Amino acid sequence: MKKSILVLILLMNCTLFFSQDTIPLKSILTDSSYWTSKMLFGINGSQSSFVNWSAGGRNNISMLGFLDASATYRKSNIKWNNDLKLALGGVRFLDKNNTGAKMQKTDDKIDIATSLGYEFKNKWFYTLVGGFKTQMLDGFVFPNDSVRTSKFLAPGYVSSALGIEFAPDKNFNIFLSPLASKFTIVNDQVLANAGAFGVQKAELDALGNVLVAGKKVRSEYGAYFKMRFNKELAKNIEMKSRFELFSNYINNPQNVDVNTEVIFTFKVNKWFSSSLQWNLLYDDDIDVTDNKGRIGPRTQFKSVLGLGVSFTIKNKNSI
Repeated sequence: MKKSILVLILLMNCTLFFSQDTIPLKSILTDSSYWTSKMLFGINGSQSSFVNWSAGGRNNISMLGFLDASATYRKSNIKWNNDLKLALGGVRFLDKNNTGAKMQKTDDKIDIATSLGYEFKNKWFYTLVGGFKTQMLDGFVFPNDSVRTSKFLAPGYVSSALGIEFAPDKNFNIFLSPLASKFTIVNDQVLANAGAFGVQKAELDALGNVLVAGKKVRSEYGAYFKMRFNKELAKNIEMKSRFELFSNYINNPQNVDVNTEVIFTFKVNKWFSSSLQWNLLYDDDIDVTDNKGRIGPRTQFKSVLGLGVSFTIKNKNSI
């Protein structure tokens, strides 16, 4: 009952938001003069080989491809931001001990975000945000490459929120929403039965047979906070960062989900660049097995350093 009431309130507020005459959706979609866009894409790679190397090492080759695109509409009191981030990379060991083994993923990401805001006061906006996250390829527990731990839409995350945004300039903004939803999708029955990524796991009998299949969708309703800061720190050095918090009103609201990302891009010249990415994630509903074999919620951390070819495209209105 509580979930139904929260969904109804969110839908009513979304309807009121879009029904305002001050949001000319047709004009937004057809008038290109108020759009700015930017796209960065590239490929990073490395190769290592060892012959009689006393310190040890494994022959390997690794590749990482990425795309980071954004498009923003700004006219009068209307602001619409759209972001797309794609990344896919892996490493393949080339020694005789790895014969027949698959490439191991080092990064795999589909991240789509959009926010539509109406400026009701200088630098203050009523804003509706939405997001979708998942991955492209299957993930496995190596060295056993027959145990699948993830796939496309397992997990998948769909989120929406309606709230107030403070955006003093193009580099920084803060968004706070008391009406937010988050849906976790596990479109794989084996993973769903195991309760992966926080969905309700299957009910089993004494012999391990499935009595009630695990659910493939978990819905959460609560409060959402996001802070974004992008800045060109120096010539050819750019930083992008975001900090997100989500609290589930219905289930353990004190256990706040955290998602933080910081990316540094170092431009060598028109074609070559390097990047450094840090990503910290904590979700109380996701059980992780650590290096000591313990299972439970854990702070997850990822670091990616890349050097390779990249290219940036901007439209005439981009800054």
